[in-house]
Order: sequence, then structure tokens, then C-alpha cells
Amino acid sequence: MNQKEVVLGVDIGGTNTAFGYVDRDGNLLAEAVMPTEAHRPAEEFFARLHTEAENLFASKINQLKLVGIGLGAPNGNYYKGTIEQPPNLSWKYVDVVATLKKWYTIPVVLTNDANAAALGEQLFGAAKGMKDFIVITLGTGLGSGIVANGELIYGHDGFAGEIGHTIVDPNGRHCGCGRRGCLETYASASGICRTVEELLKAPAPPSELRALDPKNITSKRIFEAAQHGDTLALEAFDLTGKYLGMKLADSVAHTSPEAIILFGGLAAAGDFIFTPTKKYMEQFLLNIFKNKVRLLPSGLPKGNSAILGAAALIWKELLKK
Repeated sequence: MNQKEVVLGVDIGGTNTAFGYVDRDGNLLAEAVMPTEAHRPAEEFFARLHTEAENLFASKINQLKLVGIGLGAPNGNYYKGTIEQPPNLSWKYVDVVATLKKWYTIPVVLTNDANAAALGEQLFGAAKGMKDFIVITLGTGLGSGIVANGELIYGHDGFAGEIGHTIVDPNGRHCGCGRRGCLETYASASGICRTVEELLKAPAPPSELRALDPKNITSKRIFEAAQHGDTLALEAFDLTGKYLGMKLADSVAHTSPEAIILFGGLAAAGDFIFTPTKKYMEQFLLNIFKNKVRLLPSGLPKGNSAILGAAALIWKELLKK
């Protein structure tokens, strides 16, 4: 019986970890989710992951051949195969590749979650056929993956592509990185909530969001208000798009991408975030770049895009060989 070659794609999150087996065409053949339990030691997590992944594989063992493992994780270092000082995880430094080699002899590759998303778009999503593009992940924070000349840019140390930590305002909002005014404090799910909190301090305009406890205001709730035509919510999206568009214009000057792809929860707001972002990006672009860069939504299926991104990472490595 011919066995189909698959890779294990793993997306490590602060709360949950999703994983699944993916073939070279991007078909997700089996998937599961387990709690990360980030407060516990990393060694325990990877032992649980191995057990859970093996249990999932057992149901397909006669049909599939596992040829590699790709992982996307916060602060994942591609060169070293390590996770270093990750936000929302209690682990300080973990040699992920060495840990997994206890159980596997196949290739194992790791990168950060935004880089994995970029490779997922390149192999299976909106960036198919492109050699120059940027993926922006708009979640709790803002991550980015930059592809130039067909290759993901890692930099000399593996940490290139931190557009979310470029500065919008040197005296601006405090960021979790310890500095002030980072883009992700303005353009992210948490950033738009902070914008709404600031807008609510003024007596006008009227808004349905004024009836809520500020602690209960989420990006989803702001989106719903914008759908109702709420003036304050629409202003928040416009400001978010302004900051994002401005910094994307800067990013275009560095690599001249064919497209920028918005990925993640806040991108699901559709035109509410795409329209102002595109408007301000064009406004701030150097003339030679105007009307050349497409702003696109993710082309990956919702729900399993992170797994596909991690799988694309290892498939790309295997295809090089």
C-alpha cells in the first residue's frame, strides 16, 4: 500500500496548541487541539505534544508517512531551533529541535508564528506565485513575515521582520516589549481597544460602546458597533488604519513587495480595516510605489491557517532538498 507523505504542523499558542498532518498540497488530513498549559515546564509540554500527536497519527498510520515537523511559536528562532523569552509563556529558553529529536529522527524546523503564516500564504494561500510580499498578523499583538526574492527574511540572528515593534510615537503607548509607541499598541486587537478607551474620554460623539464597562470592550464588540454605523467605532477603525497604513508605507520602501496580506482576528473586520489602511498607505507611500502594492486578505482556510503555516515551513525545507 502506498503511503501519502505528510508533515506535522504545530502552532504553539499561549492558551492552546493546534496541530495536524498536512500533505504537500496543503490538505489537512487530521487535526487536534490541546491546552498549552504555559505555566508548566516546557519539557512536560513537548512530552504531551508527542503523545497527543502520536495518538492522532495512529488512526491514520497505515495511510500516512510522516516526513517532517514544522512548528510556529512566539519568538521561535529558525536558525537555532529555539524559543527565546516568549510572551505569554513561562518558558525562558527552550531548545525545541533537540527536545523533539528524543522521539523523532525526521527533520524538525521552527520559526515564529508570523513567519509561519507568511510561508503558509506562499505555499497554500494568497501569495501563491509571489516572490515579494509581506504578511501582517493582526491578533492580540502585531506580527509580520517578510518574503523577498522568494525567501523569508530571517536576518543574521533569526529575528528579522518585527514591524509590530517599529515606532509610531516615541512618547506613545507603553508596549509589552518595554518601550513606548510600538505599532502593535495601535494596530492590533488590543490596540484598537486602547484607541476606543481614549476616544470614550471625550464627551462626544455618542456611541453604543459608552454603555459598556471598558473592561468588556473587545475588538469584536467594536466591529459589531461599526457594523451598526457607530461613529466612534468607525473613528477607531480609521485611526487604526492610519497608523497601520503609515508603517506599511515605510515597509514598502524597504522591500517593494507585490502585496501585503492582512491575517488574523482584526483582519476579519474586512473593509472596516482594509479601506482606511489602504487609503493611508497610499497617502504615505513614496510616489514610485503608489498604486503598485495590493492589500489582500489571507487565502488560507479559517480555523486551520496556523497549522498550515507551520506545515508550509517544513514542506519548504523538504522541497529545497
